[in-house]
Amino acid sequence: MVSRLSNQPPAAPRKRRRRLRVRKLPISVFPTMLTLANVLCGFIAIFWASLPANADFPFNWTPLTFAAMAIFAGMVFDGFDGRVARLTNSTSAFGAQLDSMADMVTFGVAPAYIALKLIDPGVPYISNSADHLFGRFALIAALIYVACAALRLARYTVDTNEKQAVDPSVFTGLPSPGAAGTIAALILLHQHILFNNADQYDWLHLTTRYAMIGIVLLTALAMVSKMPYTHVMNRYLRGKANVNTIALYVIVALLLLIYPQWTLAIAFTGYALSAPSWWAYKRMTRVR
Repeated sequence: MVSRLSNQPPAAPRKRRRRLRVRKLPISVFPTMLTLANVLCGFIAIFWASLPANADFPFNWTPLTFAAMAIFAGMVFDGFDGRVARLTNSTSAFGAQLDSMADMVTFGVAPAYIALKLIDPGVPYISNSADHLFGRFALIAALIYVACAALRLARYTVDTNEKQAVDPSVFTGLPSPGAAGTIAALILLHQHILFNNADQYDWLHLTTRYAMIGIVLLTALAMVSKMPYTHVMNRYLRGKANVNTIALYVIVALLLLIYPQWTLAIAFTGYALSAPSWWAYKRMTRVR
C-alpha cells in the first residue's frame, strides 16, 4: 500500500503536462499554417504565370493578373503570421526560418518569374532564333532580383537572430514584400490598361518590356541597399491613431475599392521611391 501511494504523486504532473501540450498545439500550429499559405501563394503565382496568355480565367482576366493577385494574397498571410505568433506567444526559431523560406518563394522567385513572363524574352542563351541581347538583359535582371532577394532575407534573418539595436519602425533596404508588391502592382496595372486598350497592344507591350527590366533591377538594388525604409505596420498600423490618420485610412480604402490597380501601383511605387527621394532631398539641402 505504501509503495502504491508513493508512486501516485508523479502521475499528476505528467497528466498536467499532457493536457498543456494538447492545449498549446492548435495555437502554435496556426501561425505555421499562415506561413505555409504564404509559400503556397508564391507557388500558385508561378503556376498561373506559366499558363498561356489566352488561358480561360474568370472575368476574362489574364494569368498574369491572377499571378500578381496571388503575390498580394501571400503578402496578407505574411503580415499576419508573425503577429499571430506573438499574440499567442508561440514564436520560435523554426517559425522564423520557415517564414524566411516562404518569403524567398513568394517575394523572391515569383515576382522575378512573373516579370520575366511579361517581358517575354524568348529562350536566351539556348535557342538560336530567340537568343538576342534584349532577352539576355531580361534574364540577367531576373536573376539579379532573385539573388538580391536572397541576400536581403538572409541579412534580415541574421539581424533578427543577433538582436541588433535597430529602430523597429525602419527597414534597412527595401523589404522583399515591398519590392514584390511594386512589381506585382505594376503588372496588375499593365494588364488592366491592356484589357481596356487592346488596340494599342503593340505600343504598350513594347514600352512595358523595356521599362520592366529597369524596374526589376532598381527594386533588386534597393533591397540590398542601406537606405532606410519606413516600417508601415509598426509606424502607422499600431497603437492609437488620431482623426486625420483614420480619415487617411478611409480614403485609401475607398480608393482601393474604386481604383484598385492605380492605387496599388501608386502606393507601392511611391514606397519604393520614398527612400531614394528622401536621400536626394537631404543631399540637395545639404549642398544648398
